[in-house]
Amino acid sequence: MDDHRIRRRALLGTGALIAAAGVTAASASPAFAAVEPDVDATTVWGARPPNGTNPVIQGSPAKLIVHHTVSANTTDYSRAQAHAHAKWVQDLHMDGNGWRDSGYNFVVSRGGWITEGTTGSLAALRSGQRFIMGIHTSGQNGSALGISNEGAYHDGAVPTAAQWESLVTLCAYACEQYGIPSSEIYGHMDFNSTQCPGIFHDRLPQLRDEVDAARDW
Repeated sequence: MDDHRIRRRALLGTGALIAAAGVTAASASPAFAAVEPDVDATTVWGARPPNGTNPVIQGSPAKLIVHHTVSANTTDYSRAQAHAHAKWVQDLHMDGNGWRDSGYNFVVSRGGWITEGTTGSLAALRSGQRFIMGIHTSGQNGSALGISNEGAYHDGAVPTAAQWESLVTLCAYACEQYGIPSSEIYGHMDFNSTQCPGIFHDRLPQLRDEVDAARDW
């Protein structure tokens, strides 16, 4: 795996468990969570500030909802392209749709880079105690995390291997952080009249299975 996609596997309170038990790290049996993905925060890719305040919802979302951005299926898999795409999404949502910020909580690029969308979503995810209300699925924004994928996937296109891997990793981590069952991963079209997320919807059973396997590491 390329260095830029190396993931970090998080220990669940191992240090506290070791201290409480009075044992050494070598003799402890650590409990592992899903891999924490590398996510470029809005400050890293140069996001505009939201128009107003993004609502913070205390507690956990009940589900994840997968989307696609209906952008070009680029063969530029660079980090710079992921950042440019994140800016394109934010401009579209704020200037074109009149929304307060990027509507998606997170976006996965075709190169496998993950960018924070709705400002504050990354810190909230890492806390596992709250989430930011996005603007991605009518009727579901107050109970779901929105994860989108760069590209258009309703005309036979398929995600790259890197994009799929990063989507699985992000979904597994989000499910672990928020205690969401792997079965509670849906597509946009499950709730609204839309073609979104295209082929990703057909692959939801595979996504749920791979997320479940990633959580059982």
